[in-house]
Amino acid sequence: MSTIREALEQREREILAPQAARSAESRGRQRPEPEDDVRPAFQHDRDRIVHSKAFRRLKHKTQVFFAPAGDHYRTRLTHTLEVSQVARTVAKVLRLHEELTESIALGHDLGHTPFGHAGERVLAALIPGGFNHYEQSLRIVDVLEGDGRGLNLTWEVRDGIARHSKGKDGSPVGIDPAKRASTLEGQIMRVADLIAYVNHDIDDAVRAGVLRDEDLPAGPIAALGPTSSARIARMVKDVVAETTAGGLSEIRMSDEVLRATLALRSFLFEAVYENDRATSEFRKASGILGGLWEKVRERPAEFLDTRIVEAEGLDAAARDFLAGMTDRYAVGLFEQLFIPKPWIGPVSWNQL
Repeated sequence: MSTIREALEQREREILAPQAARSAESRGRQRPEPEDDVRPAFQHDRDRIVHSKAFRRLKHKTQVFFAPAGDHYRTRLTHTLEVSQVARTVAKVLRLHEELTESIALGHDLGHTPFGHAGERVLAALIPGGFNHYEQSLRIVDVLEGDGRGLNLTWEVRDGIARHSKGKDGSPVGIDPAKRASTLEGQIMRVADLIAYVNHDIDDAVRAGVLRDEDLPAGPIAALGPTSSARIARMVKDVVAETTAGGLSEIRMSDEVLRATLALRSFLFEAVYENDRATSEFRKASGILGGLWEKVRERPAEFLDTRIVEAEGLDAAARDFLAGMTDRYAVGLFEQLFIPKPWIGPVSWNQL
């Protein structure tokens, strides 16, 4: 008698495109384990990521604006959910594996530092050998979650997480096959990430008063659309049409849409991500993270995982601790360690 999982795997074989990944054909996990009776492998991975502590911490990690007071600004968690929505839309239309696409999307930013990209730059300068959030995302799912056992995810999810980053100037498509995700689902995530943040970061910057709609570059806006919704629709439809026309050999975008999208991203770096007003608080991140880096390494028994210290050294343990912090945890610990507290003497009736 077949299990529910086996029935779902059969459905994948019947419905998905020939180029899609399939749960039953996964390259496997780092450690062999019994298959779940209900959930196919990629769906099981998605659930493990959602239930991880690192995923929950994303709600208090910066996307663009540090600890925004308004209720409607994005955080790293809402960014992740928007990336997942875009990625699943593309995967569904192309008849690729939605749960694999979603798992990669939900796990891609688990390794992001406090204070957004500014925090990543600080840690890259502090840590011998540098720091990249995508490498830390993979380390979280491989090692740090599950009390040092990791989540034991499938090879396909881990590959997508490890290869999602584009950097400031990188293109999400048309890259060297050796450097892109091995699955089409992983390649979707790379494009969906760019589509999501280029549009929602504009929305947040306008809400914050850092940008006005009329400040947006005319050429890219004419090519993509006047609103976030219109631009996302244009980009998604373009990816679907171009990838389909290419026989699903790889995830593609047309030259026109790709140029406009990259131009819009370049504009955002200049006008928002590296804008003095938007990033003024992040300049303090250097002092906060630098101070914490020194202090936790001075007192490893108090702050750091002794297992990592013994196995990989002090720097690795300090990196894992700092990178895992939320913005507010980093600020709170800095205040606790470095900001003197006023002395409050005994309270009695004659001091009132």
